[in-house]
Amino acid sequence: MPENRARKHHQDRVAETLRLEIGIMIDGELSDPRIHNCYVSEVALNPGAKSARVYVAVDPAVKDIVQAEKDTVAGLEAAKGYIRYELKERMAVRNVPDLAFLADRSGRFQARIEELMDRSRKRNKYAPEPEPVPKTEEPVSVPVEEKAP
Repeated sequence: MPENRARKHHQDRVAETLRLEIGIMIDGELSDPRIHNCYVSEVALNPGAKSARVYVAVDPAVKDIVQAEKDTVAGLEAAKGYIRYELKERMAVRNVPDLAFLADRSGRFQARIEELMDRSRKRNKYAPEPEPVPKTEEPVSVPVEEKAP
């Protein structure tokens, strides 16, 4: 069991390092105009560390966020070779996992769920309270027969 914890801890550290380094590259080094204002929200490393899914969240202030997500992912996919080369140099490792860039929509979904929950709370706040159902009969207790040993 301890070796599994050590392996998991190592993968978590590598994933966090990838997240930080790719975020730094997006902020300052990549000049592709398709890449909008975004940040790396999560890096999911597969168990063999041969590939990683990089989730990128785009700034929600953009007018057409769906198109901005598509453009950003396309720009990052185009720069994948440069990103992998830089990661290899910065992390001083032999093998850098294959990167797959995906748009992280969890923030938008969470905001939509919050909006729907607020609507539901407001609707229930102003809805009339249901009347209590009157009890007509008292429950009758039935004696339980005991078995002889």
